[in-house]
Amino acid sequence: MRESMDERDSGGRERLVHWFAGPIGMSLQALESHRLRDILPAFAGTFAVQIGRVGVHDLLESSPTAVHVLVDPDARDGDAAVRALPEELPLDTRSVQVVLLAHTLDMSMQPHQALREAERVLAPEGHVIILGFNRASLWGLACLLRRRDRPPWCGAAAIGLSRLKDWLSLLDFELVRGSMLYYRPPVRHAYLRDRLFFLEYIGDRWWPLGAAVYLIVARKRAPGMMPIRQRARQRRLRPASRPVGLGHG
Repeated sequence: MRESMDERDSGGRERLVHWFAGPIGMSLQALESHRLRDILPAFAGTFAVQIGRVGVHDLLESSPTAVHVLVDPDARDGDAAVRALPEELPLDTRSVQVVLLAHTLDMSMQPHQALREAERVLAPEGHVIILGFNRASLWGLACLLRRRDRPPWCGAAAIGLSRLKDWLSLLDFELVRGSMLYYRPPVRHAYLRDRLFFLEYIGDRWWPLGAAVYLIVARKRAPGMMPIRQRARQRRLRPASRPVGLGHG
């Protein structure tokens, strides 16, 4: 059974990597790389890990961490990558400051386990950055009109935003920021894609959940750390037995 699941993962990854080498995939990853260059410099540390490889861009290039590691389940001899499954990382617990899941959950038959592994290797206060396909988009509509096993929907399943947020909450992550990417439809002609680039500027305002890809940044809470909203709620509910600042008398 496990071998069968690994084979299905591998087939989906291979088709998605091939798709990212095509015109639409390259256009998408160029935008993803641009957005990551705005985000990664804020997260310092020693180790940053990208789990899974799609496209030709080095998505960690703007990370200020001292060491960048690529984990690729399909790495071959001579590749500058660690060969391992996202669900079974050969990394020490709490050893990494930044984990990048670039469509990793989209391609995994066990996305929750892959996310748990990311949480395991992250140090407290470390950050996970997740790029995933959004089915509630023009691209998702195109998926309904075509075969669901065609790229970029050839993975196990795209994880919805609400489900992903629930998983992150259960794993004791705190959401830091989120954004949507690529509001243009998946047209093949470069000229038409360029003409539609204005949609990237107005999409956030007019249809914020209609983009092809979501980007989530979450921070792993330190043990015993209470979310800010929960602390504020407890302060509001705490009974005031005496005026603040007065002694016990």
